[in-house]
Amino acid sequence: MKVLVSDKLSPAGVEILERAPGLSVDVNTGLTPEELKKIIGNYDALVIRSATKVTAEIIEAASNLKAVGRAGIGVDNVDIPEATKRGIVVMNTPGGNTVTTAEHAISMMCALARHIPQANATMKEGKWEKKRFMGVELMNKTLGIIGVGNIGTIVAERAQGLAMNVIAFDPYISGKAASKLGVELVDLEELYQRSDFISIHVPRTDETSNMLDIEAFKKMKPEVRIINCARGGIVSETDLAEALEKGLVAGAAFDVFSSEPPEADNPLIGLENVILTPHLGASTDEAQVNVAIAVANQIADYLVNGTITNAVNVPSVSSDVLPLVQPYFELAEKLGSLTVQLAGFAPESVQIRYSGSVTDLPLEPITISVLKGVMEPVMGIGAVNFVNASVLAGERGLKVNEVKSSEPEDYSNLIEVTLSSGRKTKVAAGFVFEGRESRIIWIDAFSMEAIPVGNVLVLTNDDRPGFIGNLGMTLGKHGVNIASMQIGRDKPGGKALSFLQVDSEPGDEVIEELKELPHIKTVTKVNF
Repeated sequence: MKVLVSDKLSPAGVEILERAPGLSVDVNTGLTPEELKKIIGNYDALVIRSATKVTAEIIEAASNLKAVGRAGIGVDNVDIPEATKRGIVVMNTPGGNTVTTAEHAISMMCALARHIPQANATMKEGKWEKKRFMGVELMNKTLGIIGVGNIGTIVAERAQGLAMNVIAFDPYISGKAASKLGVELVDLEELYQRSDFISIHVPRTDETSNMLDIEAFKKMKPEVRIINCARGGIVSETDLAEALEKGLVAGAAFDVFSSEPPEADNPLIGLENVILTPHLGASTDEAQVNVAIAVANQIADYLVNGTITNAVNVPSVSSDVLPLVQPYFELAEKLGSLTVQLAGFAPESVQIRYSGSVTDLPLEPITISVLKGVMEPVMGIGAVNFVNASVLAGERGLKVNEVKSSEPEDYSNLIEVTLSSGRKTKVAAGFVFEGRESRIIWIDAFSMEAIPVGNVLVLTNDDRPGFIGNLGMTLGKHGVNIASMQIGRDKPGGKALSFLQVDSEPGDEVIEELKELPHIKTVTKVNF
């Protein structure tokens, strides 16, 4: 079987592939999309980093491709739905660069506190400007961490070693898990008000895009310093430049940008109180070797032995059972994703109840699919897979309870997911229609039959005349077309829940306008 390495990979990884029995390896980097398309049909596996884009067009041409291995965590350069449809396993190496990225964030914080790059530059110009570069100590300062995932946790530990006070905002981690880390959980407003330094460690999602804007900067301490080694676009670069120039923010250190490399007119480039590095978070010799070795072992193990490790689209199930349980993986993951996006609280426990014919199948991988669905909106696509979902749930203090129900149901197969935190709960249930298609049949106390795909709006409202008309007019005014609409209600004239599939994702201004309509209580965007 043939393996193509199309991006630069540490020789240690290439050597592992070359030593694997029955494999031949070609290293061919810098290919254009057309060049890759011409040759990809000859290969059984493709090993990439971030440069190669595995588009639907490439996958269509990859007639023999069985696996794609990404040396690193991000898989946004792979069309995962198309790969899954074609039966191609997509694997990543989520743990290979967590330490090095966290260390880079700490290094940026130290450099920012003491003006090290600026002072170095003037020294090399022959200047001695000691008074110009007066810094601040880190000891006893408060570091606010936005996102306490794998990398945020390491940053917290390192900062505590520097005698800093660490607070964090993360709506998806329990207070018990945070206390084990020695971290004080606060809301975002309090983090802004108390932090001397703010370090960002969340994925870029619709929810986090431009979350640090001019309004956020106005709420912060005037001497605050911002570090972003996560993803570009979480901080509004234009608003940050304005805040720096107005003195709302004392300094910033960025390793990631909304477009990479940043445009020449990026407003941060010309500012003296900003430190910029070219996405070096994972750029250490150790990290490059680690991810290369990991991805090479994973690809070799899969091609030679059929063992799947760190797959983002396929759980570890034997080939004869996989066709039977595959539809339930999709349903379970969507139920987990739906409940966590609707919950609005950090779940402390998740219960998965199985009923009907599904109980005759291996349930462990289906439960893992639920956990993947719960964790992925929080941690980002690529950070959670079928191997690490249970571990990540445990690290975040999430208790998991799996229940088989013998009670008769109206459906031949049923999965119900309940997220809980104290007295707060969020419940959703679904079944697999005709052995292949996922359907949502209730959310909380509201029954319906909805297909969980694409962009969805979930509304709670009073069941009153005129509600649907106002809703349709408002969406139509903004060019948002309703593809389908399902409504569940507790009684005529009582409470209702509406599940709308829309052809395009509504912007924030549309959501705010919907919330102002008569009889609407809540509006939540859900993306499947």
